[in-house]
Amino acid sequence: MIKRLFTEHPCSVGETYLEHLQTAAWFGATMFIAGLACLVHALIPALFVKTGSTTIWRLHDRMIVNRSPNAPGSITTEQHGLTAE
Repeated sequence: MIKRLFTEHPCSVGETYLEHLQTAAWFGATMFIAGLACLVHALIPALFVKTGSTTIWRLHDRMIVNRSPNAPGSITTEQHGLTAE
C-alpha cells in the first residue's frame, strides 16, 4: 500500500519520489502563479497579456517534449494529440 501511494507513479515516469516531489511542486507553483496572473488579466486586460499562454507552452515543453523518451510511461506529442506547428 505505501509503495503504491508514494513510489508507483514516480517510477512510472522515470523519477524517484523526491525527484517527483520537486518536479510536481515546481509545476504546481508555476500553475498557481500563472493562474493568479490570469485572474488579474481578467480584471485588467492590459496586464499579463501573454502570461497564461506562455506558461502553458513552457509547461508542455518541460512535461511532454523534453521528457526522456526512455522514461517508462513517456508519450510522444503525436500520441498526446499535439503538434508543434
